[in-house]
Amino acid sequence: MREYLLTLLVAAAVTYLTAGLVRAFAVRWGVFAEIRDRDVHDTLTPRLGGVAMYLGLAAALLVAGKLPLLRSVFEGSDEVRALMTGATLICLLGAADDKWGLDALTKMAGQAVAAGVMALQGLVLLWLPWPGQTIALDPVTGTLLTILIVVGVVNAINFVDGLDGLAAGIVAIAASAFFVFSYLLSVENASDRALAPSLISAVIVGVCLGFLLHNYNPALIFMGDAGSMLLGLLLAASTIALTGRVDYRAFSSTDLAPALLPLLLPLAAISLPFIDVLLAVVRRTRARRSPFAPDKRHLHHRLLEIGHSHRRAVELMYAWTFVLAYGVLALALLPLGVALALCAAGFAGLVLFVRWPRVRARLSSAAARD
Repeated sequence: MREYLLTLLVAAAVTYLTAGLVRAFAVRWGVFAEIRDRDVHDTLTPRLGGVAMYLGLAAALLVAGKLPLLRSVFEGSDEVRALMTGATLICLLGAADDKWGLDALTKMAGQAVAAGVMALQGLVLLWLPWPGQTIALDPVTGTLLTILIVVGVVNAINFVDGLDGLAAGIVAIAASAFFVFSYLLSVENASDRALAPSLISAVIVGVCLGFLLHNYNPALIFMGDAGSMLLGLLLAASTIALTGRVDYRAFSSTDLAPALLPLLLPLAAISLPFIDVLLAVVRRTRARRSPFAPDKRHLHHRLLEIGHSHRRAVELMYAWTFVLAYGVLALALLPLGVALALCAAGFAGLVLFVRWPRVRARLSSAAARD
């Protein structure tokens, strides 16, 4: 655990320290986020923060490769090398988009290439788990599914990056849930504590925390597509690596819930961005617009419309992600009744806080009438 914590701190420190340098470079190079009607910021803010995240990732993995325990992750497989190759490609793609603005199809093609290269180097789905059995995947199918997962998660994180600190905070919470499950899985199975999913998740948390010190409202720098796509790829990579760590043959074919909980955890942790993407696609398609056409109807925009401040809207999105991710984790670790009670209490509290500005306005109006 201490080596994971050290790796996390290195990722956070390097990301934090280099973000200021990247910001100065972005200002000199003229890489600013445009001020558009659908945006909530009203001042020119430099982008390219994802470059600092990439540097934090590289530094953390470099240190991890020298540690006694985590060194075995590098020696046992090519997953880390594949991860860095994909991260390099997608960060370059995002940086190009931040500077020149690429169309949606070009970005999606670039994302697919980064995912495909990563899969060909070893970070790929080899089989799909199911209670009582495993479904082996041939190389082509495994690669295609890996690309689909990576592209889906990358765009989900990209869509949710609309408020200061929002994407970094959500991904940090999701990655922390990945880490807790992956680490506890290794403890319970009495297996090697040095696992690629745990290492990737710890690094993600580190780079997000380091960047948040510059990105929380009011943001000094935006992560841009270089950052949102990098975080999406890293989160997808940890999900892919995590999925293959559970022996589903240990569960009977009738005992579905315990067997599927490890799969539900990654889905729950990133469900909020996916829900936002799904709602956006439905909304734009019904309006006979392109699914990629931007608008100002994302979940975070609606929280602002209800009456929440910028920071409160971000904190509520954090809370939703935490309840979803750790609620599923509680189902895996706690008695069913206790876990369900905690989840119900969490959701009830969140619903109340989401509606609170309008509830307070109605109470004030009723009091004024009296």
